[in-house]
Amino acid sequence: MKKISLLLIAVALFGCNNETSFKKAEDAQDAGREFIRASLDGNYDKARFYLYPDSTNEFLFTRWKRDYEELSSDEKSKYKDADIVVLNIHPENDSVTTFKYFNSYKKDTTTVKILRIKNEWLVDLKEFMKIQK
Repeated sequence: MKKISLLLIAVALFGCNNETSFKKAEDAQDAGREFIRASLDGNYDKARFYLYPDSTNEFLFTRWKRDYEELSSDEKSKYKDADIVVLNIHPENDSVTTFKYFNSYKKDTTTVKILRIKNEWLVDLKEFMKIQK
């Protein structure tokens, strides 16, 4: 009985680990869509899973998250209800894809790069910042 209890506790703890519950993106489109949907939903643990982890992206992501947290609950709800409208997915080469989209709530065009690094597709926010300047 004791072994069964320990096994159930281990399974419960393993199931609570968010990072292992997210599925790696199969391609650039999948990474972009998952990152954007998680961002619109305010699920920043999931969004971070699809983010290329470097210092610039971490800084931009923290700002992106802070801006979302400052929104009213009504605006957050509108983002959650928004659709992702993909304008263009352009592979630059086998490791870099440009993903241009807007959401149906704000309709601001946004471009991010999706990078394939060590056979994993991840979002790079630096392209977004170049366009905003």
